[in-house]
Amino acid sequence: MQILLALAWFLAFAPVEQPFAVAPLRGIPFLHRNSPTPQKHLIESMGGGVALFDYNNDGLIDIFLVNSGQISARRESFNRRSPENQDRLYRQNRDGSYTDVTLAAGIANRDDTSYGMGVATGDYDNDGFTDLYVSSYGANVLYHNNGNGTFTDVTAKAGVAAGGWSASAGFLDYDNDGHLDLFVTRYMQWSMAKSKACPSLGQLMYCPPGDFPAATNILYHNRGDGTFEDVSIPSGIAAVKGRSLGVALADYNGDGFTDIFVANDGMEQFLFHNNRNGTFTETALEAGVALSDEGKPYSGMGVDFRDYDNDGLPDIVVTNLARQIYALYHNDNGLRFTYTSLTTGLGVITAASSGWGVGFRDLRNSGSKSLFVAQSHVMDNIAAVDPNLRYLEPPLLADFADGQFHQSDPGTKVPVAGRGLAFADMDNDGAVDAVLTVLGGRPLYFHNRAKGNNWITLTLRGTRTNRDGFGAVVQCNGQTEVVTSSGSYLSASDKRVHFGLGQAKTANIEIFWPSGIQQQMRNIEVNRSIEVQEPSLQ
Repeated sequence: MQILLALAWFLAFAPVEQPFAVAPLRGIPFLHRNSPTPQKHLIESMGGGVALFDYNNDGLIDIFLVNSGQISARRESFNRRSPENQDRLYRQNRDGSYTDVTLAAGIANRDDTSYGMGVATGDYDNDGFTDLYVSSYGANVLYHNNGNGTFTDVTAKAGVAAGGWSASAGFLDYDNDGHLDLFVTRYMQWSMAKSKACPSLGQLMYCPPGDFPAATNILYHNRGDGTFEDVSIPSGIAAVKGRSLGVALADYNGDGFTDIFVANDGMEQFLFHNNRNGTFTETALEAGVALSDEGKPYSGMGVDFRDYDNDGLPDIVVTNLARQIYALYHNDNGLRFTYTSLTTGLGVITAASSGWGVGFRDLRNSGSKSLFVAQSHVMDNIAAVDPNLRYLEPPLLADFADGQFHQSDPGTKVPVAGRGLAFADMDNDGAVDAVLTVLGGRPLYFHNRAKGNNWITLTLRGTRTNRDGFGAVVQCNGQTEVVTSSGSYLSASDKRVHFGLGQAKTANIEIFWPSGIQQQMRNIEVNRSIEVQEPSLQ
């Protein structure tokens, strides 16, 4: 049996030994500016979100990159007035190059005293064009996509500025009313006035998160008229305080309503179970996803909520700091999870690494998932106090087969300060690519060269459901995906659903829409992208 499993694994991954090759982003000179200082302000180590989405509906994936800005320590403030400190939107051209359309699109840093963090994407008004929500320390901003290549800042009208230190965000329809709501993580109660550095072995270091008070996350309910209501308190989201960074969304118990997992730094993780009546209950401890298998908290940063072993149930992976190992929770039955970092070999692979953006994707179109992670320690001087650890790290690629994760070549051995990470088939060739942001550096494009296996990509169009189809569960040839653009760290991935099919000649698809409609499609031709519209009730 072991020989057969090994042979099956070899055949599945035979078409290409390593899927990724780092390629240039032509026309994108973007340099992330985090403004590191000798004072070690914690915020300068945390930024760098990216969104991959088709903002103008031309069939090509565009790139939005979040900049952080200039720290003005003397004034205890931030400055993003200069263009080099601002966010940028790049439109992809037909030849694969990019054009900076930031100014033409009407996107500018409306609050030049904020410090940029992350981004979320979703069509919150169901007009067929993807909107942008940008998080920061300071006021967040919602950009409405006008459908003509431009955006309008509608933050004040929509009522979603948040305030404080926001990190990741995600659009979801938590009450299945057909309108996308918005969840925003907040890291801590911090300000420049309260900022401090912590000495260690003669070095000034970034202080641990526990030195600053925790904060509540925010849930905004979409009223359907272009405005949102802050329902953090009545929904139960504000019942617990965290030091929250990553957020990922999935229906873990199959009741048809989206649940929320939040990665917390230096404390227990959160799993907000959707009670189907507009409220949530935090159930991470009961579900077995709050702590490590030793009952210890860890430095949760990035997260993905996706079925890694094709058993039909979404699992959870959380990245954290070196010596803690990345946390992997297997969804056993829709009620409880088992900590499987050690039994799957992930613990050995990640023991000395620190992770941020993360995602499970089928990178070889084999029908099996791989884990890709942006890596780097948070302390830029960690080697001075622990010579066995590194600040800069290459990304991690690990393939899952025969119940184990097998480390593979990520396409580069160059160490960087990896932060944000998003996935999309950037060139529409049927293979999932990735863009990784670098703290204080230039983004990296991981072009997927996988060939030889079949695939299919779906774009969902909701009618009774929200137009993006967020929250729908799609099954294809024994695999399961949840439609979302959220997950990872500070970043938003392409909303299209991609399935690798190995050597299968056709695809059998079943879609469970949040409206309750089930849709079946049999013997679908492979190696193409198709749009699927939600049918009307029979």
